[in-house]
Amino acid sequence: RLMGCFILSCVFEMDTTPESYLDLFPLEAIVYLTPDSENVLEDINPDKVYVLGGLVDESIHKQLTLRRAREQRLQTARLPIREYMVKAPNSRNYHSETLAINQVFDVLSTYYETRSWPAALRAGVSSGKGYVLPDTAEQ
Repeated sequence: RLMGCFILSCVFEMDTTPESYLDLFPLEAIVYLTPDSENVLEDINPDKVYVLGGLVDESIHKQLTLRRAREQRLQTARLPIREYMVKAPNSRNYHSETLAINQVFDVLSTYYETRSWPAALRAGVSSGKGYVLPDTAEQ
């Protein structure tokens, strides 16, 4: 089930509110972050508001957040995990680009500070997700 979404401005003020982000911001300013988007987040735009959708479920529902964003006619983007990381061999053959809200926040805030996707992904994507940076793939 969907939980309240967190609204993140580039100043990294985070707020929760019972109001919908659709009522608070113009549609063209909203970017809904979802791991299922075909659009890669290449940079953070200070004129945009990033919505981190949250799921309160143990299972991953593919395309759920993407469908929701499309129904609301919002721009979508995903973190550049595939572009900067590689699949690490593991016994379960498990690889997931779905992150918890705090992990996405860590990635975004680190990127904003460093302007480095590798540093940002190192900060927010745990090795348990099955992805590592290429320089750590052999370790």
